[in-house]
Amino acid sequence: MTEHDRSTFLGGSDVAAVMGLSPWATPLELWLDKTKQRAPRPISREQQRIFDRGHKLEPFIREMAITKLQDMGLDVQHVETNRRYTDEAMPFLRAEIDFELVLTGELTIGEKVHFLEREHINCDAKSVTGFARKKWGEMDSEDVPIEYATQFMHGLGLTGRNYCLVAALRSFDDVDIFWTLRDDQVIQAMREKCALFWHCVETRTAPDPITFSDIKLMFPLDNGQAIEATDGIAEKVAQLREIKKRIKDLEEHESVLTFDIGEYISPNALLTYNGAQIATWKAQMQNRLDSKALKEEHPDIAERFTVSNPMRVLRLSKAK
Repeated sequence: MTEHDRSTFLGGSDVAAVMGLSPWATPLELWLDKTKQRAPRPISREQQRIFDRGHKLEPFIREMAITKLQDMGLDVQHVETNRRYTDEAMPFLRAEIDFELVLTGELTIGEKVHFLEREHINCDAKSVTGFARKKWGEMDSEDVPIEYATQFMHGLGLTGRNYCLVAALRSFDDVDIFWTLRDDQVIQAMREKCALFWHCVETRTAPDPITFSDIKLMFPLDNGQAIEATDGIAEKVAQLREIKKRIKDLEEHESVLTFDIGEYISPNALLTYNGAQIATWKAQMQNRLDSKALKEEHPDIAERFTVSNPMRVLRLSKAK
C-alpha cells in the first residue's frame, strides 16, 4: 500500500459519507471501498475533466480570494498550499487543506463581526457550476452545502483552527467568500462516528444500510426461501401497494394532461397566457447509442463492453 492509498484512511471527502450526508456514497458504499470488497468505481471522462479543471483552477481561485480579502481591508499572508495533516490520536483521520492564510483585520460572517489578529485559517477552493450553484447561500455566510461543511469542519478538527474560508468560483469575474466556523460539539460527534466506522473497516463488519440500494448491495442474490411477514411488515406492504396505485393513477392523469396541452401547442414552440409564457415545446437533438444496431454490426465489440450483474427487483404480489 502507498502512503496515499485511500483505503488506509478517512479523508475530508469521506466524512460526509460516514455521517450519511454525502450525495455520492452511503456509509456502506464507502465501507465497501475502504475494505476493497468491490472494484473501484470507474471515473468517466466527464468526471475526470471536472476534477482536472478544478485542480487547474485552484491557484486562480486562491489568488482571487486573496485579492478580495485585501480589498476588504484585511492583511493577508499566504503560508501553505496543499498541506496534508494526520490526527495524532486517530491516525486514520487525515485531511489535505487547499491553502492556508494568516489574516489580520475585521470581517463580517453572517451578521456577526469578527476581529482577527494573525489568525491562521484553513481555506478551500471550489469551482461551483450548473445546478450546484443553487445549493450555496448568501456570500460571507456559513450557508454552504452540508457535504462540504462536513469536510471543512473535519479539517478544522485536525488542524485545531477556528476558521475555514471557502472561495467559491461561480464566474470568472469574481469568487464568492463563504465560511465554516469551528464547532467543538460537532467535531467531537464526527470523530466518534468516524471511530465507529473505522472499527467496522478494521473488523470488516458492514455498517447498517440506510438506503434500499444498500440492501441490494448487501444481498445481491436471494436464497430462494420464503419468510413470514410480521403484522408490521404486512401493513407496510399494503401501504406500498396503495402508494404505487396512486402513483399509477397520477401518471395516467399526467399522460392525459400532457396530450391535451401538447395537441393544443403543436406545431408552435411556446404557450402563453395573458401575455406571459407558461410552457414551451421546442425541438432539440438527442444523441443515444443504438445498442441493437451495434450488436448486429459489431457483435464482438458489443460483447466486449457488455457487463452482467445480478439484479433484484421488489415486486408486490396481487392482493387477494
